[in-house]
Amino acid sequence: MENTLSIVKPDGVKKNVIGEVISRFEKNGLKVSALKMLHLSKKEAQKFYVVHKERPFYGSLTEFMSEGPIVVMVLSGDNAIAKVRGIMGSTNPKEAAPGTIRADFASDIERNIVHGSDSPRSAAYEIPFFFSSLEIL
Repeated sequence: MENTLSIVKPDGVKKNVIGEVISRFEKNGLKVSALKMLHLSKKEAQKFYVVHKERPFYGSLTEFMSEGPIVVMVLSGDNAIAKVRGIMGSTNPKEAAPGTIRADFASDIERNIVHGSDSPRSAAYEIPFFFSSLEIL
């Protein structure tokens, strides 16, 4: 059993696809182990995405992630990280496979509806950023 973090980003919340995103994860054998909606401040977004601090998109990414509410969740299951990444599709929605979340709902490479941990190491950082151990069932 593996845990991973997924986020429905501000564009996904605005497009009202929270339920659809969660449904796709659940239909693929993943269990929602923790879930909450919140609104990141710019500083919180910068801290969460600190790994990208030197990248040219860091400023616009953290601005975007703090522009509206997000839904954060811990998903659990066999090979959860790889499974979530497959369900989400490529970061660039133009390259995402048909039927993936990003192919179906995303508008561009940055406003791409969802985030998912890309490795066990990032999941180990990202999950406790949003959830205490008492909140994960």
